[in-house]
Amino acid sequence: MALSLLVVSISFYLKEYISPDSDLYATLSLVSVAGIVVMVIAFSLGLGAMPWIIMSEILPINIKGLAGSFATLANWFFSWLVTLTTNLLLDWSSGGTFTIYTAVCVFTAGFVAIWVPETKGKTLEEIQQFFR
Repeated sequence: MALSLLVVSISFYLKEYISPDSDLYATLSLVSVAGIVVMVIAFSLGLGAMPWIIMSEILPINIKGLAGSFATLANWFFSWLVTLTTNLLLDWSSGGTFTIYTAVCVFTAGFVAIWVPETKGKTLEEIQQFFR
């Protein structure tokens, strides 16, 4: 996801210095669209499912309903926030917008790598012990 967003941001930065009539401008436009498509596919296959997987594997049964509702609310709230701010950021700077998204994606990957435990083959008690 981060690499595809980086490609999109670089293509937007380069488009600022190229004439809209040139062939390179049209090519960069196609690269931008391809980068977005790759990002959506990568999100769907990876990070998009992360809240639902974490909810199902980490939460204890006695709080799963309440915590799952809160996690779902937070997930949809941040989706709404991104949707709300995208046009404002694109008006500011297209390249800057996707640079910010790249940075958030890199931060998220680091956060997941460091703080989200591996749950394969572990019981719920072993997973809960990780957080104590």
